Amino acid sequence: MIAQAPVIAPMRLEDLPQVMAIDQASFPQPWTEQSYRFELEENHNAHFIVALEAPPTPHPGWLQRWLAPATPRKVIGFAGFWLVVDEAHINTIAVHPHWRRQGIGERLLTAILERARAINAVSATLEVRVSNLPAQKMYAKFGFVEVGRRKRYYRDGEDALLMTLRFEPNPPDWQMS
Repeated sequence: MIAQAPVIAPMRLEDLPQVMAIDQASFPQPWTEQSYRFELEENHNAHFIVALEAPPTPHPGWLQRWLAPATPRKVIGFAGFWLVVDEAHINTIAVHPHWRRQGIGERLLTAILERARAINAVSATLEVRVSNLPAQKMYAKFGFVEVGRRKRYYRDGEDALLMTLRFEPNPPDWQMS
């Protein structure tokens, strides 16, 4: 884990340049800016979040905090899902290459699963590339199980595994307090 946990916040339009840079570094076919804008401005079933680098610890005195310049948001990861009836369809999750393998992907996944449960989703579903073993391992750790395979799902022809998690009536172990 990283020394200071990232801040999880709703994605904003101002985050899009950083989100798109992470998307382009993470996926062979990244989303377009127009796609993200649509999700944020028009799709009421869309829920997108970002992981922000934790701000530096403020100076102890109120005057120093008041005088300190505001630090801009530094996006280090993002995730999103659509609520379709009672299912959370996770459509994207990515972490900046510099910040990978530090628990940020798990933190993002936890946050969107908690949000999905809070708005009464009974399950979560996602597609993951058959070649993306680290992601498959992370999803399995959270209780996702493979329920199918989508042949040639991605534009480059790679298959996707369809994975689903059914929420239990009681909060799971991964739920944050």
